[in-house]
Amino acid sequence: MHLIQVDSVQRWMEDLKLMTDCECMCILQSKPISIEKEEQNELILSSQYNTCDNLQLLLKRAWIISTELTRIAQKLEKNRWQRVHSMTVRVNCHVRSMINEYNTFTRSSPEEMHQLEKLLVDKCSEFTAFTERCLQTEDEEILKSMKSCVNETLTTVAQYFGQLIELVLTQEAQSLLRQIELSGSLCVTESAISSLFSLAQEGAHLCRIIAKEGGVVALFKICRQDCFRCLYPQTLRTLASICCVEEGMHQLEKVDGILCLADILTDTSHSEATHAEAAAVIAQITSPHLTFTQHLSSFLENMEEIVTALVKLCQEASSGEVFLLASAALANITFFDTMACEILLQLNAVKILLAACSDRCIVDTPYSRDQVVTILANMSVLDQCASEIIQGNGVQLLMEMLFEKCSSGNPAEAAACERVQQKSAVTLARLSRDPEVAEAAVKLSCIPRLIKLCRSPTERNNSDSVLVACLAALRRLAVMSPDGLEDSDFQQLVKPRLVDSFLLCTNMEESFV
Repeated sequence: MHLIQVDSVQRWMEDLKLMTDCECMCILQSKPISIEKEEQNELILSSQYNTCDNLQLLLKRAWIISTELTRIAQKLEKNRWQRVHSMTVRVNCHVRSMINEYNTFTRSSPEEMHQLEKLLVDKCSEFTAFTERCLQTEDEEILKSMKSCVNETLTTVAQYFGQLIELVLTQEAQSLLRQIELSGSLCVTESAISSLFSLAQEGAHLCRIIAKEGGVVALFKICRQDCFRCLYPQTLRTLASICCVEEGMHQLEKVDGILCLADILTDTSHSEATHAEAAAVIAQITSPHLTFTQHLSSFLENMEEIVTALVKLCQEASSGEVFLLASAALANITFFDTMACEILLQLNAVKILLAACSDRCIVDTPYSRDQVVTILANMSVLDQCASEIIQGNGVQLLMEMLFEKCSSGNPAEAAACERVQQKSAVTLARLSRDPEVAEAAVKLSCIPRLIKLCRSPTERNNSDSVLVACLAALRRLAVMSPDGLEDSDFQQLVKPRLVDSFLLCTNMEESFV
């Protein structure tokens, strides 16, 4: 389950309310307090906000229960019976609180859910009583024989809990989708889409549930109605989240989603925000990391107009975020079909991308530079690309990318910087088959920089992929300009087999003398 990383003290402060409520329930032996119906809301764990807030509360409670169950299994393995029992009591109370909370804010629940709730509560009570008997037993042999029964009960509790959460989330997804499909109100539809987006952010499992319940179909239906135009950006953002799973892709294919995206991207009456979010969906469904590619056949049919629209969006982008989304979509498209690279050449995309890189307000992060250099690397397999790079002063840009450094210490940014270095070296290696490009690279002192990256692990953030790419580029340039290398560099980095040079550089100690 997706959880945002926050300061540990802040996390404790947030969880304290849940934990203290749990302790109160322990003292009362989980018995409900008899109060007037109209006052009931005052004793709920958290104030009643909207559906999204209640779902977040439910997911938070579910995460705590899941974590406690895992910890019980660990303590049980070590025969820590006192801890096992106290944690079992806590889980028992959390389960009852979660069920009470959910039944308070939900209007109606199916009979199947009530049956699961009863099974889970009964099994939790049985689990608590079981661990209490274990606590009162000192005979090691008896405890050993009871341990397997405790394990079996724990497994059953976890199974019932998982089924209940699955059913709850499915019902909530169904409720939100009914609101989207049946409501003609802009306000209600917007609220439902917002809640659906929040649900999708909780991870791939939630996205699968939403997709199976027809979420993709419902959202594309919104994108085909002019009366909901102002909701297109929000709707497309939700679609991008859901389409990270295979079930979402299948639904997209069934409703001709790619054709709808192409229509949105090519419709100049739409806002830049709408175009950017449509580009984000394209980037998601064309990700090279996805193993399912059934949807790509219909994508190829609309590829030319989609690529044309994305290049235009890159050229006219008013912010770094818009450029990042459009360029990411283009970068992904260039991975699965060389025809995309040929279309990009015809559209003067190299010139447009290189011009954007000179604007620090547009290409303002390593992530954007990563997308640009990915496109250049994939286009560099075409012979015509070299002249475009030369004309746009692209070799200079590639040289600058070899100096890409992470300034924040953020792991994601550091990884992006590594990719920029690696791909710029790969692009140089490919383009240097053209003597004109190789000559320009030598004049810009690319060879000394490549040698530095090979010999100094800190310069490449200890990345092996950057090392391999730099060795390949260095060898290509050495063929064109052998005079640019000292003998020791030639003997160690160029002359041996690539694998031998790689091993030499990975074992190299930096000298600070």
